[in-house]
Amino acid sequence: MVLLIRVFIIALVIYLFYAGIRYLTDAKRKLDEAYEKEQYYFFDDVKNIRKNFFITYKGAMFEGEKYLGTTTDSFDVVSIFIWVKNEAKLQGMSKEDFYFLESEVKTNYPHAEINWKNPIEQLMKSE
Repeated sequence: MVLLIRVFIIALVIYLFYAGIRYLTDAKRKLDEAYEKEQYYFFDDVKNIRKNFFITYKGAMFEGEKYLGTTTDSFDVVSIFIWVKNEAKLQGMSKEDFYFLESEVKTNYPHAEINWKNPIEQLMKSE
């Protein structure tokens, strides 16, 4: 009976350690934390084309939708649409901020054409 309790306690300690490591390395938790702290974080599953990616930057949360197409020699992400979750969070952002976000997305998807949805699209088209 004592041996069974010891095995149970050891298994419980191992499980708690495993759960703690998973919690600390969870990318969704890191995204939420960066959003609260108004920091930059890029959350994406590059291997899964069907999952949208999320970017948090200066307190705003952006979501991007990926579309697969053909390049000259392979299938790759060729089009990306990005929009903001809450337009009120765009206050104080400039074109340079959006150029930065575009460059960060281009590092993962170099063949993609990036399109912004309104109101960012209007800002990017203005001279």
